[in-house]
Amino acid sequence: MSTRALFITVEGIEGTGKSTNLRFLLECLVARGIDPVVTREPGGTPIGERIRELLLDTGHGAMCDDTELLLMFAARAQHLAQVIRPALDKGQWVLCDRFTDATYAYQGGGRGMDSGRISVLEEWTQRGLRPDLTILLDVDPEVGLARAAGRGRAADRFEQERLEFFERVRARYLDLAAAEPERFRVVDAGRPLPQVQADLARIVEELTAHG
Repeated sequence: MSTRALFITVEGIEGTGKSTNLRFLLECLVARGIDPVVTREPGGTPIGERIRELLLDTGHGAMCDDTELLLMFAARAQHLAQVIRPALDKGQWVLCDRFTDATYAYQGGGRGMDSGRISVLEEWTQRGLRPDLTILLDVDPEVGLARAAGRGRAADRFEQERLEFFERVRARYLDLAAAEPERFRVVDAGRPLPQVQADLARIVEELTAHG
């Protein structure tokens, strides 16, 4: 097992089953004697959650792309300072629902923003801290959006985007995974849940067995 605390992130578009699979990953880790901090982005802190409300709210009109990007990193800076770094410094693992890969995918891929600008903010905010492992739950956007629509609640500002937006987001996620195969594990989330979770269990087993 790893002798240091690990930072694990879970990524994916809407409708991949992130919430359900995060709970399953937590159960797998706890079963192996690891009690991680479980958190999310944007959010994870009182300030971050207020920023999340702004980012998801459909009631305040169009948001400038630059505003959206800077709010993401503002929430992330607080999250790193208040939750992620303190946990890792204490030797506690961190399991996070989305992180900076989501910014490259949504703002970079979906919005078409320059990756170089995102990279500058990443370095400024994170000072070299990156996830040790990123699990990408991958699903066809049509399938994912149909699942999300079946949740029975009003769509947030991102969920209201068109299919083409999510196709660009997914494509960028897959590009990121292809560029860093040592960090990413891509899991086909379009399959039945037991198959998806069997893959997740194997990933946790490998991670905790070999460090």
